Formats: sequence, structure tokens, C-alpha cells
Amino acid sequence: MRAHDTTTIGCGILATLLLASCASHLSQPPLDDLSINLRAARYALQVVGAPYRYGGNTPRGFDCSGLVQYSYARAGVAIPRTTREQRRRSHAVNRKHLRPGDLLFFDQLGKRGSHVGLYLGDQRFVHAPASGKAVHVSTLANPYWQRHLLESRRFDF
Repeated sequence: MRAHDTTTIGCGILATLLLASCASHLSQPPLDDLSINLRAARYALQVVGAPYRYGGNTPRGFDCSGLVQYSYARAGVAIPRTTREQRRRSHAVNRKHLRPGDLLFFDQLGKRGSHVGLYLGDQRFVHAPASGKAVHVSTLANPYWQRHLLESRRFDF
């Protein structure tokens, strides 16, 4: 991946972005769901820079679904461990209605829904991309992620 393919933003700026993004949605979802999703997104941001580790779900190393599971657990909700189960237990959300904490599923290496990230707002998401890389923030404006985006989903709590 080229350097311009990812976006690194200071956590303070991104937290402000998250809050601004959520402000317009406060009247739509129940506050409990919103606060759980927003907390999960914030916890994921706190581990930006943690290494990728296949099967990992702690700050010592994450794979994509491990990062999502860890973030929701820190927000107080137990969710499935695998990408497949996370996808199965969530429901589809139109991309126009994305909120921070929603799940973004991508097709990679010819595998349907093989990668997941947490939406942050403003076209950005946090994910644990692959071996040799670290948890970081990327943008849906990137043609690679646009081309591989399968669907967006949300958990019901």
C-alpha cells in the first residue's frame, strides 16, 4: 500500500471529528446504542499503532476481527470473535446512514467479507490491516477500499 493510501490523524483531531460526526445523529438512534458504538470507536482509536497479529485481540497485537471484538468489549458489550460471526450477528446499514462504530466489511484476497474495520465518521475507519502492519486509520475515499467494500453493518444491542 502506498503512503497516501492511509491517513494518519492525531487522536485529538479524530476524536473531535467523531463527536462532530455523531452530533447530527443524536436524534436518530437510541442513546444507549450510540454511546456503545461511539465508545467502541474511541477504544479502537486508542490502540492505533498496535501491531497486527493473526488471532490477536489484545493491544499486544490484533487481527481485524480481534480489534472489533476488543473495542466492543471495552465498551461493555460481548460480540462474536470472528469476522464471519460478526457479519452474521449484525444487520445491513445503508452507507448513507453510517455512524461511528458501525462495521465495514471488505472482500480481500478473493474472500467475501474477509476483512472488517470500525467506521469513525467522515469517510474514515480504523482497522488492523495485515501482517507486518499496525492498527491504523484509513479512508473510504481511497480507491482500493472503495473497490473492496462489501457492505456496512451494525449490531443491535
